[in-house]
Amino acid sequence: MMRARRGDWIAVAIGIALIGATSGCVAVKPWERDTLARADMLWDPDPQAAALQNHIRFSKEGSLPPGGGGGGGCGCN
Repeated sequence: MMRARRGDWIAVAIGIALIGATSGCVAVKPWERDTLARADMLWDPDPQAAALQNHIRFSKEGSLPPGGGGGGGCGCN
């Protein structure tokens, strides 16, 4: 069985410290949330066009958009 060297333990400790220091958990203040709520940060920047695409996809394929209602595989919603 190989014995770990002191340098190995120091490297592991430094690695854990770096991971902890760069973890990126940040509390967003209420007055800073407007930056994250910009229109260009949305998944669908144009909600009307996205609704039209979802309607077309549902009409042609019978599939619902993500987050849509449930139902069985038989099409009886």
